[in-house]
Amino acid sequence: MKSLEIHVGDIVQFRKQHPCGGWTWRVVRTGADIGVVCTTCQRRILLPRDKFRRSVKKIVSGASDVSADAETPGMSSS
Repeated sequence: MKSLEIHVGDIVQFRKQHPCGGWTWRVVRTGADIGVVCTTCQRRILLPRDKFRRSVKKIVSGASDVSADAETPGMSSS
């Protein structure tokens, strides 16, 4: 069984397109089940970990990549 390192905040692409037309999903919950939200229509689903692992085509961006993009150096929020 291949191990898949997944974290809350990761953006993943499944093998099949969602009926709304979206391809990417954001991970919002990990554990025995993986919770994901469609980035196009905001539909939330829960998948068992083994089905999630089989359905994922690739990890588009990791949680650390998303948070690093949000913080721009030299810009202050004051």
